[in-house]
Amino acid sequence: MSEEIRAKASSSGSMLNNPRVRAILYQALLLFGLGYFFYSIVSNALNNMEARGIKSGFDFLFTASGFDILMTLVPYSATSTYGMTFVVGLLNTILVSIVGIFFATVLGFLIGVAYFSNNWLIKRLSVVYVETFRNIPLLLQVFFWYFAVLASLPSARESLSLGEVIFLNVRGLYLPDLVGGAGSSIVYGSIVVAIAAIVFLKKWAKKRQDDTGEQFPVALTSLGILLGLPLITLFIMGVPFTWDFPELKGFNFRGGITVIPELMALTIALSVYTGAFIAEAVRAGVQSVPHGQTEAARSIGLRENRIMSLIIVPQAMRVIVPLLNSEYQSLVKNSTLATAIGYPDLFTVFVGTSLNQTGQAIEIVFMTMAVYFVINMTISFLMNRFNASVALVERK
Repeated sequence: MSEEIRAKASSSGSMLNNPRVRAILYQALLLFGLGYFFYSIVSNALNNMEARGIKSGFDFLFTASGFDILMTLVPYSATSTYGMTFVVGLLNTILVSIVGIFFATVLGFLIGVAYFSNNWLIKRLSVVYVETFRNIPLLLQVFFWYFAVLASLPSARESLSLGEVIFLNVRGLYLPDLVGGAGSSIVYGSIVVAIAAIVFLKKWAKKRQDDTGEQFPVALTSLGILLGLPLITLFIMGVPFTWDFPELKGFNFRGGITVIPELMALTIALSVYTGAFIAEAVRAGVQSVPHGQTEAARSIGLRENRIMSLIIVPQAMRVIVPLLNSEYQSLVKNSTLATAIGYPDLFTVFVGTSLNQTGQAIEIVFMTMAVYFVINMTISFLMNRFNASVALVERK
């Protein structure tokens, strides 16, 4: 009997001596401890709220909000629910994030490449841009564009105009709106098909170049597909679109698309600020490419623009992309500064107005945190996939 007990003890001791078993055990204990910690916090909060007569739960999402929102991408009124308020704020946040990421990327790459220009003025201007906007707090830049620049624009009756179809004044930017009729969905579908064809073409051209060394005019062909297929579909469907132009009626414009000054100021500030950091990432990526490759390309007669597009940028992307991931996520989080100028993003209309009216602090803050977490994790996932596609493939 004693030998059997010693054998069991020895077996148990050998399992604990196994590093893999210990690692699993420690992780399980950590997860249990964290779970109990958060359970205690939530339970304690719910008990305190119940003792003070504060309602909890998500039923408030189905009650009328009672307030209007300055800008909405979907139908909304004061009779809409708080759930709809959440959707409107979410869409506005996604809008300013996507537009900001696009312009910040374009601006950052242009400034980053300009740093290596042979033109002294262009190079110095790129340095001044980066050092200026990178070292000024973003909130001050938001205030500058909103209160100093856009607020100084003329009134509606004295609007700045471009061809009498685009107008800019203190109340916003007014653009023509393309209104689709019957058959417009088919035209939109042709655009999606054209984009898919371009993606397939790029993969085919890359494989062809890897196999044969011959280049294919991807840029011109892609442009032809992107313009040609939708245009052909457009004329086949009988041009099912009409223009809705903005017109001055009374003291303001009616019709078309209105871009409110809050959206413009926030987008410009986010793009300019983040673009400065992206420019530094591009500069670091370009400098990571061995200089000998540039000299070798020049020795065989390649032009500077071809050297940059064919040799430097493809290799620099493996350094640039991880940095872009961080900058894109920072831009999304920085968009919460919208509340400083009243842009109706998720933080403004949900954490601000909705929380003040309902008092559902835990639920609203939790939902908002979850949204920003999901958005940033989505960005991280997409950028990691893109990073894997541009990474160097090592020989086995």
